[in-house]
Amino acid sequence: MRQIDGEFVPSGGDAQWPAHVLNGAPALVTYIDRDRRFRFANATHQPWLGIAPAQMVGQVVDDVIDAWSLGRAGTCLEQALAGEPAVYEGELFSGPARSYVHGNFQPDFDEQGQVRGVFTVFIDISARHALETQLRESEQRFYGAFQHAPIGMALVTPDSHMLRVNDALCQMLGYSEQELLTKTLLELTHSDDLVTSRELSRSMVEGERESYQLEKRYVHRDGHTVHVMLSVSPVRNAAGQPYHAVAQIQDISQRKAYEEALFRERELAEVTLRSIGDAVITTDLHDRVTSLNPIAEAMTGWTHAEAMGRPMSEVFRLIDSRTREPMHNPLLDAIARDTIVELKGNAVLLHRNGFETPIEDSAASIHDHAGSVIGGVLVFHDVSETRALALKMAHLAQHDTLTGLPNRSLLQSRLEQVLAAANRRQDQIALLHIDLDHFKQVNDTLGHEAGDGLLRAFATHLREVLRSEDTVSRVGVDEFVVLLSHVDGRAGAGQLCEKLMRLWQDSGAGRLGDLNIHFSVGISIYPDDARDAESILRNADVAMYEVKMQGRNGYRFFTPSMSERPAERQRIEQDLRKALVRGELSLHYQPKVDAISSVTVGAEALLRWQVDGRDVYTPDEFIPIAEQTGLIVPIGEWVMREACRQAGEWHRAGRSIVVAVNVSAPQFQHEGFHGALQAALQEARLPPSLIELELTERMVMSAGDQSRALMQRIKELGVSLALDDFGTGYCSLSYLKYFPIDALKIDRTFVRDIATDADNAAITDAIIAMAHGLEMSVVAEGVETQAQAEHLRRAGCSMLQGFLFGTALPAQELELRLAPA
Repeated sequence: MRQIDGEFVPSGGDAQWPAHVLNGAPALVTYIDRDRRFRFANATHQPWLGIAPAQMVGQVVDDVIDAWSLGRAGTCLEQALAGEPAVYEGELFSGPARSYVHGNFQPDFDEQGQVRGVFTVFIDISARHALETQLRESEQRFYGAFQHAPIGMALVTPDSHMLRVNDALCQMLGYSEQELLTKTLLELTHSDDLVTSRELSRSMVEGERESYQLEKRYVHRDGHTVHVMLSVSPVRNAAGQPYHAVAQIQDISQRKAYEEALFRERELAEVTLRSIGDAVITTDLHDRVTSLNPIAEAMTGWTHAEAMGRPMSEVFRLIDSRTREPMHNPLLDAIARDTIVELKGNAVLLHRNGFETPIEDSAASIHDHAGSVIGGVLVFHDVSETRALALKMAHLAQHDTLTGLPNRSLLQSRLEQVLAAANRRQDQIALLHIDLDHFKQVNDTLGHEAGDGLLRAFATHLREVLRSEDTVSRVGVDEFVVLLSHVDGRAGAGQLCEKLMRLWQDSGAGRLGDLNIHFSVGISIYPDDARDAESILRNADVAMYEVKMQGRNGYRFFTPSMSERPAERQRIEQDLRKALVRGELSLHYQPKVDAISSVTVGAEALLRWQVDGRDVYTPDEFIPIAEQTGLIVPIGEWVMREACRQAGEWHRAGRSIVVAVNVSAPQFQHEGFHGALQAALQEARLPPSLIELELTERMVMSAGDQSRALMQRIKELGVSLALDDFGTGYCSLSYLKYFPIDALKIDRTFVRDIATDADNAAITDAIIAMAHGLEMSVVAEGVETQAQAEHLRRAGCSMLQGFLFGTALPAQELELRLAPA
């Protein structure tokens, strides 16, 4: 075989086959020498790159391959030239389009073991990659819908074994997921319902029916009966045979209780219906009203006497709040189908005099003693306050309570939307990360009220200067992010920063006494600096730290040369390692007082880094870096030992109080955490009941069953557990009973305006009432005024903590406040 113009030419006979295979194979095959020059390229390159292989041979890779493709796969070539095989999988250009490829880079060694070149083979796997992506997306959609369904869900085999169950079913029946997967639905079925269940299941498996629905009973783990509505639909294979079924299980126990109460004692029901807080209307089989209780009279405008015998549609009129169209009466379906029907969402009840009330209701059929349907009952209630509270909670979950600005969660969502729109329009956007300079001095010298006022004023300043389509977000104590949905490059972003700074100084809002507050801005531009939300946020943050390092009060654009870890952070990390060795860290203790007596009954241990009584760095500055670098684990162990040691000294001196210790996520998830806690208690000779661990909602929820198991082991030691900053995390209360929590700490954002904001007060009161229902104590933090304290006392709060009762003090100073036993 001979090589002519970079191609192998067969010399006859079987010698033709290697060239034929190389040039005809559906793959790109090349040989690149150590000078990065092509020495061979097969014929497949012609349709792929539009370049004849003969033209490629002898040329440097950088002159043939486009910069975008080389930027993605070039590192693999460098690795192979260094003697290490490499594999690349991702997008590359194929002429004017992109293809998803799998590429191998194999180094070629000479007799002395030196790399003399690299073999490369690329195969187009675009079709396979697209199919894999579609499959993953389909699986994720199914899993999300299944797992988070508000009713019980199970995937069931033909013999009733469960392949998968969701959380709602576990909570409904009282079993863990692992326990349910070892059982069958028939094992959990009430004995009186077994025959019917088996017959319906058999008829569906044998193809006599497509699906079935059944009202039945299951037996809860603790032995009580759970009434459910079961709907089962099969999933069949290509041959039509069912290989599993989807079971939807809705708990209807409460509605069954209503039915049974009506069946057993009509007279007692009449008394009950007149006294309950829900409105109740009953009808006969012909949809004529037979009774209204007093709440129903008030909500419809019809008296019992006036409504008797009238059509239900005349007395109970529903419209859709969005379309303003009449809604179907659920009671008609309940009677026709002899079942329970619930109505939620957008239902609005029209009063006889014209005003409207948003409601939720449920309808059920009424039976006589023979089991025949004789009418229906409709139970409904006013949800005006509930919906308003839900809207308030939803707003709080996505907005900063102090300034009303979107928080980091809502910013992330809007940033992704703006990036998608900018990509379609081929437009530029800018992200500004803003940090108020020396903000801590305002809180330290003028107080938190002045600091809060400054933050509100700065938020107002940003909103007034920026356009309505731009997003202003508060993402930290003194940090803001501005998302500009359109910008004329760096020049436009720079002009806006200068305008923000000039108008801020002109307004005088930043001048507080002797302090003149400026701000630092880091700017990242799309698409020049980043193409995804995470990168553009990170780059703006990096640029802002560059401004801080150069004296503050200015702005800088991100450049690739800026370090991924700003110099200030690196210096803090280095200093922190030394401080841990030198013993420069200490604990201060903020008192917790009994809400009734105001006696100090506990304290929260707070970490400080001070030399000669002055902060080297504030906790907000060094704790995040300790968490990022892993230093939080040894620091957390030291905090635990020191808090236990101090609590032990107070206990032996007759001044026992419960000391609370904050635990970070990396520390809590570290495999040695339980052992370190046990050792600290033993070393300090401290009763475990005098230590309380404060965990965050996100930390507890992130590891699920693993967190629960660890928390249970901690409880077995005798240590109590508190949930810190409650209400600012997952905004779901259902998980509380799942974890062994002893106390809830209401976040200061709810406490701040509790005496003046009715919504905040309602939320806080609800949290306290709910906690008492779960036999948990409640601690309110951030209490700064007597009005706040009085409201919390009336609401039933157990303990109070905040500047009103004292700041964090060294151990010796707090000891003076502790009453001897």
